[in-house]
Amino acid sequence: MKHPSPKYTYRLLRRAELPVDTEALARWLLGKTLVHDSARGRLSGRIVETEAYVVGDAAAHSFRGQTPRNQSLFLERGHAYVYFIYGNWFSINVSAETPGVGAGVLLRALEPLEGFEHMQRQRPDVKPTDLTRGPGRVASAMGIDRRFDGLDLCQRGPLWLAAAVRHRRAPVVMGASTRIGLSKEAHRILRFFEKGNPWVSGPKKLNAAGRAP
Repeated sequence: MKHPSPKYTYRLLRRAELPVDTEALARWLLGKTLVHDSARGRLSGRIVETEAYVVGDAAAHSFRGQTPRNQSLFLERGHAYVYFIYGNWFSINVSAETPGVGAGVLLRALEPLEGFEHMQRQRPDVKPTDLTRGPGRVASAMGIDRRFDGLDLCQRGPLWLAAAVRHRRAPVVMGASTRIGLSKEAHRILRFFEKGNPWVSGPKKLNAAGRAP
């Protein structure tokens, strides 16, 4: 698969732009960009799949209240919540509500934009579309770990949220489905993805059947 041109210009997303609602933010983040300015150069990816973990959601890490582990979910919208899961990988969420209210948006998949060769060196044994297809792969390819937990993604720093302003694309055609791999609240339609994008994770049948939100 041919990789997109690395020539992009970004603008930092302002917190005021982010919806103050978890589900709305999960939809809104599709097509936006996650940027990591690492010591080895810039890594960036276009967000193509998200899941919302809303207030009162039994599947959310915030459901039982604030703890030292999940406190970043209770920060004002636009902060990173990074956690280690299943003893294997990190995942990154974006806090989604007002201060003190725990909820977040899981970044499930990115379409790589910059630093693709570095991502491949991180995982030389996988095909290109598997590098950032799934939340653990997103964090691995982008070099994200617990060091970034609590980071303000609406400020310039090593990790931030952006919109590409040079590279024009057609508007996102959004699909929606149930979330993946849950035993609680599994019926809720809170997963959003760009239809037809090869970097979207999950079963093909689920993505093909995903309804318009």
